[in-house]
Amino acid sequence: MAGRDREWMGQALALAATVEGSTSPNPRVGCLLVSGDEVVGRGRHRVAGGPHAEAVALAEAGERARGATLYVSLEPCAHHGRTPPCVDLLLAAGVSRVVAALKDPDPRVDGRGFARLREHGVEVDVGLLDEPAHELNAPFMKHHAAGRPLVTLKVAGSLDGLISARGGEARWITGPAARRFAHRLRLRHDAVLVGAATVRRDDPRLTVRLPGVQRQPLRVVLSGRLDFDANAAVFDDRAPTRVYTVDGAPRERLPEGVDAREVPTREGQADLEAVLRDLAEDGVQSVLVEGGGRTLATFLRAGLADRAALFSAPRAIGAQGATPMLDMPAAATPAAGWRVSRDRLIVLGPDLLLLGRIHAPRESGG
Repeated sequence: MAGRDREWMGQALALAATVEGSTSPNPRVGCLLVSGDEVVGRGRHRVAGGPHAEAVALAEAGERARGATLYVSLEPCAHHGRTPPCVDLLLAAGVSRVVAALKDPDPRVDGRGFARLREHGVEVDVGLLDEPAHELNAPFMKHHAAGRPLVTLKVAGSLDGLISARGGEARWITGPAARRFAHRLRLRHDAVLVGAATVRRDDPRLTVRLPGVQRQPLRVVLSGRLDFDANAAVFDDRAPTRVYTVDGAPRERLPEGVDAREVPTREGQADLEAVLRDLAEDGVQSVLVEGGGRTLATFLRAGLADRAALFSAPRAIGAQGATPMLDMPAAATPAAGWRVSRDRLIVLGPDLLLLGRIHAPRESGG
């Protein structure tokens, strides 16, 4: 059955992957109920507060769930939340075996679901396709493992590594296909973050503008001096906005009703660890950092950047008077620089997108 198990689990992961940007703070979960060689129920968790994947699959299977095997991307829950425990539903339905990719790190679950199933005679196997399952819910896993959101640095730059031309002009370095994908990245994240300089220079809305999308990420602005226009687009009513500042900042510059929060300073700037902790306490599990160059560099140097989404346009701008991708001191040697693994390389019209994990320089510089 090992080969068939992988096949069924792959289908469960594929179901989970179809849900984008609507389940947080819950994980993306997909499952299959299989009786013999027949799939009798399929489920995916579509939206936070809605039915869990297991409940959807059980409803489809009905009586055919008795004696069936459940393939699920994450441990079934064993606690009462906005929905009843999935373990109770599985036991009542008479499911005989559960194959799960991962244990749920949520302390309300954390193995309790598996334990209850085993106590009632259900066979439980854990760990099949665990790596793709972990990747599917990387923000959820990071949130519970580290107590902070997963941070992705998003940059749209030229071939020579610049994010704006002379005078700060940045529209548009990349083409329409790349910009549409950038909106998908926003959809996948709970928050989109920029520094005050980006608000002053670009006046971005930081919203998801895709057909049919209603849920918007939290917009986050870092500013110690609050030196931007109170009528900036980031303060419109299209999405919630939060500003992180420091003690003594002139709050009268902010529009009325804006959620402004003070954090301690570190090296003269807002403490990014404090910002991320505060976001995590409010259920934010993923943050897309969109700039500018100084903000991107600050996250990188603080060791708080996990992933990169690097858009590259086939054009060169020239360095004199332009804005670099990272506003920070250069490494002593190329080998001492930061690395990004090439997890995925996507062609978007004339542009390229590199998605990968960020790796800090080796201490030896080698």
